[in-house]
Amino acid sequence: MKSSVLLSALSLLTTIASAAEPPAPHLIVKELYAAHASEKSPFFQSEDRKRLDPFFTRELGDLLVKDVVEAKGDLGRLDFDPLFGSQDPQITDFVIGETGLGGDKKFGPDDEAVVQVTFKDSGAERMVSFRFIQGKDKVWLIEDVRYPDLDNILLKDLLSGKE
Repeated sequence: MKSSVLLSALSLLTTIASAAEPPAPHLIVKELYAAHASEKSPFFQSEDRKRLDPFFTRELGDLLVKDVVEAKGDLGRLDFDPLFGSQDPQITDFVIGETGLGGDKKFGPDDEAVVQVTFKDSGAERMVSFRFIQGKDKVWLIEDVRYPDLDNILLKDLLSGKE
């Protein structure tokens, strides 16, 4: 009887501990697309930093805000939908891939991860790749976004004027 109570207690502690873990990168990407589809998109706004901080590193968030502020109501350097790499996306076959965690040659160090999103835009197959880093607090944040179909540009390079 004692062993079944102990097992139940251990199971409960494991459930609580895993519930407290920060979300995996692919779940953050899912939340980002959901926020973007709603009235709470973090993009193209500078008044609510709380809409950026759950998704992006401070550096990338600062660049996104700077682009909006400098554009003064016009299009800034980011002149396309950043989640699709397109100005007028017509999306079908949308898939968020699993998190590719670091720790090997393909995905980099342990504190890095990649999530690829694939879809068709007006019938053409496309992809957007999100690179994550994990802070000391173990929270994953998007460090950069790569657009393979747009000459492989990086969002940070575009926003900082390197592209």
